[in-house]
Amino acid sequence: MWKTLACIGRSRLYWFGLVMLSLAFEGVALYFQYVKETYPCALCIHMRLWIVGLLAVAILAWLLRRWAVATTIGHLLVLVISGGMTWTAWQLLGTERGFLVSECGFDLGLPAWFAPDKWFPALFEVQDMCGYTPELLFGITMAEALIVISVGLLLWTLALLIAAIKPGGSRDC
Repeated sequence: MWKTLACIGRSRLYWFGLVMLSLAFEGVALYFQYVKETYPCALCIHMRLWIVGLLAVAILAWLLRRWAVATTIGHLLVLVISGGMTWTAWQLLGTERGFLVSECGFDLGLPAWFAPDKWFPALFEVQDMCGYTPELLFGITMAEALIVISVGLLLWTLALLIAAIKPGGSRDC
C-alpha cells in the first residue's frame, strides 16, 4: 500500500490533478462572484490565497516530480496549505453556523508588503462581510463543502507524505 501511495505521490497525473483542482476551486469562486453576484468576504479571500499557494506548489512539484526530495517538499507544503485551508474553512463554517465569533471586516489582515487585494483586486478584493456562504448543490453550502474537501486533502497528503519518506517507498516508480 505504501509503495502504491508513494508512486501516486510522484506521478505526473497526481500533481496535474492538484493543478486542475486548484483551478476548479478558483473558477467556482469567480463564478459565484461575477455571475451569481455573491461577493467574497475576508475569509473567502484567505481561502483563495491558500488555493493559489496550492496551485503554485502543484505546478512546481509537477515540473520537479522526478526528484524524490522535490516531491517530499511538495507534499510538506501541500500539508501546510491544506492545514491552512482546513482552518479557514472551519472559521467560515463557524461564522456561518454561529459557533465562532468572527471579527471579519473588509481588511484582510495581511502585512503591508503583501497586498494581493491591491495587486489583483478582481481576484482578491474583499467585497462583503463574513456571514453565510452560498449554497452549491443539494443544500450543501460552500463552507460545508470546503471543510470536507480541506480535511480530505489534509489526510490524503499526510498519507502521501508518510509513503514518500518511508524507506524504499518510491524507488521503483
